[in-house]
Amino acid sequence: MIASRPSPAPAGPPEPARILIYSHDTFGLGHLRRSRTIANAMAAALGARSVIVSGSPVADRFSFAPGVSAVRLPPVTKRADGSYASLDPERPLADTVAERSAIIAGTAAAYRPHLVLVDKEPTGFHGEILPALEQAAAAGARLVLGLRDVLDDPARLAPEWDRKGAAAALARLYDEVWVYGVPRIHRPLAGLGLAPEIEARLIYTGYLRRDLPAPRPNRPWPALAESPFFLVTPGGGGDGAALIDWVIAAYEADPGIPLPALIAFGPFLAPEARAAFLARIARLPGRLSAITFDSEIELLMQRAAGLVAMGGYNTFCEILSFDKRAVLVPRTAPRREQEIRARAAEALGLVRVLTDAEDPAPLRMAAALRALPEQPEPSRMVVPGLLDGLDAIAGRVRDLLAGTRPPARLRAAAR
Repeated sequence: MIASRPSPAPAGPPEPARILIYSHDTFGLGHLRRSRTIANAMAAALGARSVIVSGSPVADRFSFAPGVSAVRLPPVTKRADGSYASLDPERPLADTVAERSAIIAGTAAAYRPHLVLVDKEPTGFHGEILPALEQAAAAGARLVLGLRDVLDDPARLAPEWDRKGAAAALARLYDEVWVYGVPRIHRPLAGLGLAPEIEARLIYTGYLRRDLPAPRPNRPWPALAESPFFLVTPGGGGDGAALIDWVIAAYEADPGIPLPALIAFGPFLAPEARAAFLARIARLPGRLSAITFDSEIELLMQRAAGLVAMGGYNTFCEILSFDKRAVLVPRTAPRREQEIRARAAEALGLVRVLTDAEDPAPLRMAAALRALPEQPEPSRMVVPGLLDGLDAIAGRVRDLLAGTRPPARLRAAAR
């Protein structure tokens, strides 16, 4: 239980602020990349130091700003049926969760953060973050839940949150909820019936603007990227095989697509699928090429004439930040997150959307690729506050750490 009276903030000078970011990362790259973006931006804007506690198995393949570091958790994997298991098939999931929870709590105890930012899951993966949150709150840290713009259809999200005790944890533990988006795209907690005092903690920051990383010395460029090209990126690639197949089929069917395409498979694409795709790509030299992974993929995005992507949160931020024409092919299962985001963005004129459920014919994708160079750039559509996220977060961090009022969760408990 959290005491009804707030403890003093951790001793020491107010700067640099210490931020602990929890990123459960059970699948894909999205949570880690979002957390890294925020941590790097807070280092630049506030001189803050951050530790990202992440379950991503590729966390060590990314660079971080000075003052930002990562602690890796034992990884878990998502099964085809949507359940989870330890990445080590011989280890019970409960043992992995217990070890992860101990690492998180130990990191929090040693780091003594002024602010804890939890990405997406109020209770963490299988509740693993709760002991660390209790501990940090008792020491006076501010607790914030950070949400992407879309979680899922409310009809699917509500029973999931009930099962995890998410709303109760939100009311009891968190001072604020930051939504990394704008309400014109989506309101992720609408329809959940949250209490008014929780709704009052909700802040829409805008999307997280992305900057180009400084390229590493002697960075190699794929030969195809030396001239105008389309970039095809399914993110981590774990569920991107259908998108890749559709693009390759379009080039196989239509020799008149105006630009070649570079396909970034992603590190989690199944090896057998990668091998089959490479064999097909080899039969179309000069028109298709592929890479597995690029930790500086923003540089390829900026150079590309247009993007074809699934529509995950980070990719959408990059489309907006680099003002790129894009065709999105969102997944619709097990979550509708990408579809909801893509359809709302299309309604605002920011992107074009295709779904293979409507018609997976190769010539349909080919027609979209032919039209892509003439699409309007996203910047032609004015949406107030669209890319203000990082500035808004920096302002909230300053205010939370400078504030003298008790945390919102304790004010609510006292009433």
